[in-house]
Amino acid sequence: MKRREAVQYISLLVGGTIVGGTAFLSGCKSKTGVSMTFTDADISLLNEIANTILPDTKTPGAKAAKVGQFMTVMVNDCYEAPDQKMFHEGLVKIDEASKDKNGKSFMESTPQQRHDLLVDLDTKVKDYNNKINEYINSLTPDQRTQMKIQQDFTGSDPLADKRRQNPVYYFQMMKELTLLGYFTSEIGCTQAMRYVERPGSYNGDLPYKKGDKAFA
Repeated sequence: MKRREAVQYISLLVGGTIVGGTAFLSGCKSKTGVSMTFTDADISLLNEIANTILPDTKTPGAKAAKVGQFMTVMVNDCYEAPDQKMFHEGLVKIDEASKDKNGKSFMESTPQQRHDLLVDLDTKVKDYNNKINEYINSLTPDQRTQMKIQQDFTGSDPLADKRRQNPVYYFQMMKELTLLGYFTSEIGCTQAMRYVERPGSYNGDLPYKKGDKAFA
């Protein structure tokens, strides 16, 4: 799966623009020059968050794909300084949210408690993004055109500041990176999806049943 295809695929899954997606496509580091330090404990926490989002089933989950390590690289190489800061602060906030809901840290919580917490956070993300979509729909055609021109010209997302106002914006970034990291990993591409190393002639009418894996 190529980078652009991966970003487009994950954008469809999360229903919006991926934070740092432009930098990821270009393969370049962000212009901030900032590199935040992630401890081994941070990576372990990110792996458990990712594995709660994409757990082990018939195929290995996100932890096996080392998505936690992938997140740290993406945050340092592709995120702008405000997003880096919010992502880093999110590691503390997700523990605080866990203690408020379950009376213990995320790492100390049971798999079901972790799942329920992330479902709550995901619901808040979706509710907030629905408001963003309502705002976009309220724009005139000229305003949308100007926004698109600005995005194409500068490579930045004009709606980024609005998204950053979401109190649980950190979880949106974590979920996006979990999906992006997993479905661009060897495990995600070759086991979670149907992988054909040497495809034959093009066949545009292959049988498909609901629930079948997508092709990598």
